[in-house]
Amino acid sequence: MLYAIIATDAENSLDKRLGARPAHLARLQQLKEEGRLVLAGPHPAVDSPAPGPAGFSGSLVVAEFDSLEAARSWAEADPYCAAGVYADVKVKPFNKVLP
Repeated sequence: MLYAIIATDAENSLDKRLGARPAHLARLQQLKEEGRLVLAGPHPAVDSPAPGPAGFSGSLVVAEFDSLEAARSWAEADPYCAAGVYADVKVKPFNKVLP
């Protein structure tokens, strides 16, 4: 089943985000290679694809996992969690309708 991982960044976490980004992207790449990743990306803190020092307000990952618990475990092990980038992470079942 698909799950949406919806994360909210801690305040002033841009430097932490940049430091943990390579490890974060490696985990997403693994999901992609396994054919389980639907989409992933950050939410810019301002209305721009390149927010600069404004940074990001959070992230969204939609991917396939065997269970809600498996999705939660994967999300909790994210390098952004360990680095203190995320203040909050929610994991919800997701039904893709379109496209």
